Amino acid sequence: MKILQSRRDYNTWVATETLEDYALRFAPKSFRKWSAWLVANTATGGLSFLALEAIGGSLAINYGFANSFWAIIAVGVIIFLTGLPIAYYAAKYSVDMDLLTRGAGFGYIGSTITSLIYASFTFIFFALEAVVMAQALELYFHLPLAIGYVLCSLVIIPLVFFGVTLINQLHLWTQPLWFTLLILPYVCILYKEPDALENWMHFAGQSSSGAAFDPLLFGTAATVSFSLIVQIGEQVDYLRFLPDKQENDRGQWWLAVVLAGPGWIFLGCAKQLGGAFLASLAIEHGVSLAKANQPTQMYLVGFEYVSSKPEVVLAVTIFFVILSQVKINVTNAYAGSLAWSNFFSRLTHSHPGRVVWLVFNVAIALLLMELGVFSTLEAVLGLYSNVAIAWVGALVADLVINKPLGLSPSYIEFKRAYLYNFNPVGCGSVLIASLVSMAAFVGIFGPVPKAFASFIALGLALVLAPAIAVLTKGKYYLAREDPYSNCTYTINCCICEQAYEPQDMAFCPVYDDSICSLCCSLDTRCHDGCKTCPTRDQNLDPVSPIVRRFLQDKLSPHLGGRLLSYLAVSLALSALVGAILGFIYYQQVISEPDISALTAQRLTETLIEVSAVFFVLIGIGSWWLVLTQESRQLSQEELDKQNLQLQQEVEERQLAEVQLQEKAQQLEQTLYNLQQAEAQLIQTEKMAALGGLVAGIAHEVNTPIGIGVTAASLLVEKTTAFSECFQSGTMKRSELKKFLDIAQQSSQMTLANLNRAAQLIQSFKQVAVDQSSELKRVFNLKAYLEEVLLQLSPVLQTTPHIITVQGDAHLMLNSYPGAFSQIVTNLVMNSLIHAYPPDQLGHLTVTLKHIEAHVVFEYADDGQGIPPENLGKIFEPFFTTKRGQGGSGLGLHIVYNLVTQKLGGTIRCESQPSIGTRFCIRLPTS
Repeated sequence: MKILQSRRDYNTWVATETLEDYALRFAPKSFRKWSAWLVANTATGGLSFLALEAIGGSLAINYGFANSFWAIIAVGVIIFLTGLPIAYYAAKYSVDMDLLTRGAGFGYIGSTITSLIYASFTFIFFALEAVVMAQALELYFHLPLAIGYVLCSLVIIPLVFFGVTLINQLHLWTQPLWFTLLILPYVCILYKEPDALENWMHFAGQSSSGAAFDPLLFGTAATVSFSLIVQIGEQVDYLRFLPDKQENDRGQWWLAVVLAGPGWIFLGCAKQLGGAFLASLAIEHGVSLAKANQPTQMYLVGFEYVSSKPEVVLAVTIFFVILSQVKINVTNAYAGSLAWSNFFSRLTHSHPGRVVWLVFNVAIALLLMELGVFSTLEAVLGLYSNVAIAWVGALVADLVINKPLGLSPSYIEFKRAYLYNFNPVGCGSVLIASLVSMAAFVGIFGPVPKAFASFIALGLALVLAPAIAVLTKGKYYLAREDPYSNCTYTINCCICEQAYEPQDMAFCPVYDDSICSLCCSLDTRCHDGCKTCPTRDQNLDPVSPIVRRFLQDKLSPHLGGRLLSYLAVSLALSALVGAILGFIYYQQVISEPDISALTAQRLTETLIEVSAVFFVLIGIGSWWLVLTQESRQLSQEELDKQNLQLQQEVEERQLAEVQLQEKAQQLEQTLYNLQQAEAQLIQTEKMAALGGLVAGIAHEVNTPIGIGVTAASLLVEKTTAFSECFQSGTMKRSELKKFLDIAQQSSQMTLANLNRAAQLIQSFKQVAVDQSSELKRVFNLKAYLEEVLLQLSPVLQTTPHIITVQGDAHLMLNSYPGAFSQIVTNLVMNSLIHAYPPDQLGHLTVTLKHIEAHVVFEYADDGQGIPPENLGKIFEPFFTTKRGQGGSGLGLHIVYNLVTQKLGGTIRCESQPSIGTRFCIRLPTS
């Protein structure tokens, strides 16, 4: 089914790519204008986050030097190895972490899970970094932490508002200063106190094994450090703007990919170890174990080796902490805005803009800060790392194992139009690995699996992803092929009407046109019509025939689908609420060894009661959500049907309009042909009238000329006889007198008839010229009328009718005499043909009047008149009651046209049966 296209206009925040940074799109080549060095510098600028020092310090305090050191090193190696293929594919295909995950085994909707994981990483670490900054503000300005949290959150928003363009400049100008302040304390410490390193190597902290190595404590420490594995996502968000690899800069391109991608862990491990070192040094300087893992306290001790002035040490420390946290939190906020944009755009099919989700991400981080997330740093990161490592493990397995083995496509496909909603390869492996590792993390399988829960998550993900790909034969990667895969030119989107590179375009069979990836993601009307997806009724396939028959036939045709949707929503929300309440239980009960048993019991009962209420509300709310979604879907289907009907009606109307235009053209051609035929008939009528005039004049002239010829012949004959008589001398007086009488009579007769012929010829000549030339001139109306009637005398003489002309003999008219002659001729001939039966005497009257600036010409006969039913038709072309008897039906039509168009006048006809007909013609005098 095809649906009507409707243009989508994005708001300014979405349409302006300086703000949007292609949050939901492939980064086009036209936008990737920065050098490889600048992109790498921007990506590494986010490594200033002091949570690395905090993590290293916490690990050293809780697990001692040996366990923390080897945990940091081991995890660093794993993070580098897993980050390398992710960075390579992201830079090669210019996609962010979410788009990369879509095409690497998770599917279009399945990757929303990883978007949520990634988004939670950004706001957790945003909160951790902002807490460090707020502690620095409290130390220097004595600002309450609650207010400091708000200030440290709000100051980041304007810096991230303009995206990577402004972040580039921030890191470019602050990087040298920050790096100098970073290494300066360590240099001064090692210079002034060389034994500090050895003391650190013997630092035991609160470890039960002291400074010695313990495998279980090593595994537990590694689990916390593994939470940093998702940092590669923030690196990738910048790496997608790396220019394409060229033959002449392959080395530079690879260096940028390594340094900006997995190479972050080099500095990351160094900062973690530095944090562990400074924490041990801070404890030596009297800082309590509870505060020694705070970066502000660490660097206060470190900068004491740089300067002996306390006020300088405090000012430099606070400046360094604030600079570091601003640099990292712009990255956290930016990455979070991208992750939330991807998450909500697929679930809600709307995208208000990356800036909106920037504020949303900062707000969540602020809430975590107010709840005291920093105090439970180890617990938070330990729980989170199990899910994060499962995600990254599945992603790497697809890139490193599945793609080279041909189990998945060799390229990254991220567009909705070509992806299945869920791919069991990524989703299944992450789900299984996360559940197993979290179960191990909470101690279900014993102390050893608990300590190595993160390694279990990584190993399971690496094994399960290829295994599921083999079992499913990789058929859930691509729903259909991309017809634009070999295209090299930009293509216009049929919805937003913007041009994009072919990597960001898809062909939509529902719209029967090209569509960009963002418009495709936000479309709610197509229902994935381009893909062969199971319908709601087909969702009951896994159910046994008996259950299916009971659900469909006895209860509701769609109940099975509703139950599956209900279970999915309710279980997801229940798991989320359970995780939150479990975290609260862990924080308030398990992690507080000094709490009394009675208090612990009351807290436990309270949490159980709260969870019960939440689960009831979740059950009700989930069912409401399912029904609401189904109602919305049914409404949308009905709307689509109406749209289809409307489209069909529009097409039918367009077809009818085309047919109507064709008919109109045919009618126009027919009218033109009729007009041509009419003009030809009128011309024929004129020629026929002129021919009749010529015949009449010829007959009329023939009589006087014949008489003149007879008289002249007689005169010649008598003259010859008279000459012979004269020559013979026999002439008498009486014969001379007789000859003179004959000569006088013959001469007078000849002259009279020749004058009559000359008058007729002159009249004919004037009328004929007027009828043929159509020139405008001033003429005497009555005299010209008599000339016209004279030409009609041959016709009139054959009838008993009498014609009378009345009016002013001096009336002049500046007009077209030829047209006037044609009018008089047609009116007289019309009366002769239609008004009288044979041999009936008729009286024809022509009256001329001058009224104001007009001449009124009235023509009347006393014939049989015109029937009332025919009176309105007499001026119509080809209307006649004498068809085949001399009537053509054009006489009065020609009169009407000549009066109204040629002479600019009006004509009116009055007629009564058996009384006669009267025509009144009103003409302007000039």
